[in-house]
Amino acid sequence: MLSPNRIPPSDTDAGERYRVELPTDLSRVGEVVDSVCSCCFSETSPTARTRFRLSTVLAEAVANAMLYGNDSDPARRVIIEVSLESDRLVIAVSDEGDGFDHRVVPQPLDEESIEATRGRGLFVIHHLSDTVAFNERGNTIWMTLPRH
Repeated sequence: MLSPNRIPPSDTDAGERYRVELPTDLSRVGEVVDSVCSCCFSETSPTARTRFRLSTVLAEAVANAMLYGNDSDPARRVIIEVSLESDRLVIAVSDEGDGFDHRVVPQPLDEESIEATRGRGLFVIHHLSDTVAFNERGNTIWMTLPRH
């Protein structure tokens, strides 16, 4: 079982921080989502909506990192970092790929995209997260959600 490791606090930390690293293996997405959710909600009882939002955006981000960022290469890793603040969660998912142009958010409901086989994950992440940000390279995504 994957278990997030606690990151020692620094002078600028507002709360607890955890990290988990895993190889590119889609069969492990559910396991890491369960572990991160347990970590995030060990001291609080979230609403069903909050738990659903976290589970969904995390599964989408990790799967995207594995499939597109790491090109399904099992030698490449995905890193998840979690910051637990009093009222919110900040989740970062990083891959070892080249990144992508994150300034264009796919619109899978547009007529020309409705039958596309990809592009829904980022759309879902943007709609379920309070905020979404990327590093300039486009291989790390930060998602902010409520903690309760």
